[in-house]
Amino acid sequence: MDFGAVLQTNPPASRTVALAKLAEQHGFGYVWTFDSHLLWQEPYVIYSQILSETHRIKVGPFVTNPATRDWTVTASIFATLNEMYGNRTICGIGRGDSAVRVTNGKPTTLKELRESIHVIRELANSRAVEYNGATLQFPWSSGSELEVWVAAYGPLALKLTGEVGDGFILQLADLDIAEWMIRTVRDAAEKAGRDPMSIKFCVAAPMYIGEDWEHMRDQTRWFGGMVGNHVADIVGKYGADGAVPKALTDYIEGRKAYDYNEHGRAGNTHTGFVPDEIVDRFCVLGTAQQHIEKLEALKALGVDQFAGYLQHDNKEETLRVYGETVIPALRDAIVAKA
Repeated sequence: MDFGAVLQTNPPASRTVALAKLAEQHGFGYVWTFDSHLLWQEPYVIYSQILSETHRIKVGPFVTNPATRDWTVTASIFATLNEMYGNRTICGIGRGDSAVRVTNGKPTTLKELRESIHVIRELANSRAVEYNGATLQFPWSSGSELEVWVAAYGPLALKLTGEVGDGFILQLADLDIAEWMIRTVRDAAEKAGRDPMSIKFCVAAPMYIGEDWEHMRDQTRWFGGMVGNHVADIVGKYGADGAVPKALTDYIEGRKAYDYNEHGRAGNTHTGFVPDEIVDRFCVLGTAQQHIEKLEALKALGVDQFAGYLQHDNKEETLRVYGETVIPALRDAIVAKA
């Protein structure tokens, strides 16, 4: 299993860079960041600094969207970073949440998402693509490599992921929901004539090493509110008794309002509707051994990467324990002499 750290680009940017460097030192292979240009600092500028001060980690948005930037601009950013730092970028993409809602916009259609994935991937892999009636290609890009991983929840978005995604991003660590979504994506891939095992699966959730469950829950309850934005859209479309697992829809009944000014922040005052049970199911909390047990269960379902959100008050210690205990336990054992 691979490991990623998910950061917010809060000022100062040097703090984000320092956490990224620390993540690499503790064995994480990926550093992801939020991409919401009004709520936080511009991530792509910070990626360049992270890449210049690290050696092997890959960086990318968690997640970008097709609405806030022209698709060719997004592709150009990745291709440029790859030319500068040697193919160490990855693109997480979805229909759009805070980045578009804060500006009174709305998520893009699945058709637009599908088209944007194709355009971004082709251009960022140094290939030509048809766009707006023209054949485009970066004349300065050669050998650039970029995977596009799709963040999805609803049945149609999961189907799209299986048909076109290099990877699937699930932003919650509930075992039952993860099993359903992974199966749905793989089934869609197989029906589209793709190898279902070629799609990589990333589960993302707050990770907090500790023993004070009340405090850990208070620090990570925001996540249930953030996920609730997507769930509310799905329930509005399919209903609570539709094709979406009951575990994903039950808790949304108490959701009344959401303030994007507190999006993704510990202590968010608009997440009181999220019960402890959902926090425990959606997040990865507790001692190192409890983290290992839950991650082993996710790995058995086919999860290739766990990306841990670090929006809480125990960032450095959580990274340290992961580096010394959790990550080694999830890696395949290799002995010097058989």
